[in-house]
Amino acid sequence: MNTRFLSRSVLSVALATAVLGFSGAVFAADDEKPHSSSASVAISDAVITGRVKARFMEDARLKGTDISVTTVNGIVMLKGTAPDTATKNVAEELAKHAEGALGVQNNIYTPSIATEIGDKTKAVTKDAGRAVSDSWITTKVKSVLLADSLTKGLQINVITKKHVVMLSGEVGTPAARDQAISLATQIKGVDSVDSSNLKVVKVNATN
Repeated sequence: MNTRFLSRSVLSVALATAVLGFSGAVFAADDEKPHSSSASVAISDAVITGRVKARFMEDARLKGTDISVTTVNGIVMLKGTAPDTATKNVAEELAKHAEGALGVQNNIYTPSIATEIGDKTKAVTKDAGRAVSDSWITTKVKSVLLADSLTKGLQINVITKKHVVMLSGEVGTPAARDQAISLATQIKGVDSVDSSNLKVVKVNATN
């Protein structure tokens, strides 16, 4: 009786050990799954990166830009430089619609909005300065013509565009015409004088 009981006990222990060993093998197999999953994600990221780069190369709007592309867990990260915010936005849209992309982190550098506004302001100021300068030249030429003994009282029209003084009207003598041209030329800021429309008209003497 004791011998049979002992044999059954040994058999039970052996079976339990086998079951535990099998379970351990199952758990060990499960532990390896995350590593396999990580490898799949890495491959997918590389494929997404390749797709984004291909889209960039095909789009003429990104010609001349220096943009690097990397993908981590489906998120496309863009770095580099672009000439303006519009080009930066184009790159983001192309990356966003690449197959497999889950999102885009746009770190592309462009000139700041403040810089762009500053450049535009400078351009406007420059144009305004030129307009004021032209106006000042016109006023100055008119005042000089009115103060000169040969040209005062004459109907001479003065217009200035881009520092070019244009004289028009009629004068009584060639000397008056030459004097008007000379006076206008000497004004500070004048680049040239156009006198093609300033005519010499002889006035007939009356008895």
